[in-house]
Amino acid sequence: MAGIWKRGNYWRAYIRRQGYPQQNRSFDTRTEAEAWARGIECEMDRGIFVDRTQAELNTFGDLLKRYAEEVSPHKKGGAGEILRIRKLRTESLAEYKVAALTSKVMAEYRDSRLRQVSGSTVNRELTLIGHVLTIARKEWGIPIKANPVSEIRRPKENRARTRRLFNDEEKRLLAELAPSRRDENRRFEPGGCRNKWVLPAVVLAIETAMRRSEILSLHWPDVFLDERFVRLHDSKNGEPRDVPLSTRAAATLAALPHDPDGQVFPITGEALKKAFTRACERAGIANLHFHDLRHEATSRIAERLDNILELSAVTGHKTLQMLKRYYHPRAIDLARKLG
Repeated sequence: MAGIWKRGNYWRAYIRRQGYPQQNRSFDTRTEAEAWARGIECEMDRGIFVDRTQAELNTFGDLLKRYAEEVSPHKKGGAGEILRIRKLRTESLAEYKVAALTSKVMAEYRDSRLRQVSGSTVNRELTLIGHVLTIARKEWGIPIKANPVSEIRRPKENRARTRRLFNDEEKRLLAELAPSRRDENRRFEPGGCRNKWVLPAVVLAIETAMRRSEILSLHWPDVFLDERFVRLHDSKNGEPRDVPLSTRAAATLAALPHDPDGQVFPITGEALKKAFTRACERAGIANLHFHDLRHEATSRIAERLDNILELSAVTGHKTLQMLKRYYHPRAIDLARKLG
């Protein structure tokens, strides 16, 4: 039998039964306390009781913090995921107790985010949220009856991007990425980029079709300038590959100073992304993402390599379908070939 007594302005319900952890909770009224106690004792009688203490004590923000500390660092895109988690922890969703996370709450979050960002971005966030809750249930012992993310509709994905560089956009972009000049007082003058690593990283992306993460993971022992290729040990698809270097790409790497730690580009992905975005704004280039350079490079390389197997060896795509997502020939170029 549950013990119920008044404590100050609240009613306290206490259950102690052999074979089960002690349960206690405070309520505003005696009626609420008695109803809760009856429900818990009924579950114990039927053998279906689940201790919800952790789910009622921990907020979703607590789970996000633990996930960022224990899970994200061991993933390939861990650094970027930690940034997304940091943003998620500022949302009202992070303030909910885990026990209060329902499909209704998740649907409201989805709809709120869709008013701010694209469907693809929301889907990535929902996937992350769902995995955090799955890990919490399976590995951390947090009682979650059903993952609320799996019970809501997912927004439609964006159309695949086909953005390429047009006219003099490459020239304008590289001009804005050139190292900023300093005046006689050693202060930076307007224009240009203060980070000397961004320009060569962008050139390498345009020439090789490497992903941002692949470029930033390069170390000098894996750069073979005499043979003109670089070796990637851990690409996105999980397999290593050797990426050939054009004359321009090889010259760009040869001109770089060697960092004592052996990293070719000693900058973070976030720093590269921000510098690239700001350069596009200064150059008046709209709707261009760093990853679009992979589309640009794949389309350019395809003009020089007619063999699909050779092209996929350079880009690292395993299927023709994925390769087609990055190959965007210009109609004017195809017209010239037709004669």
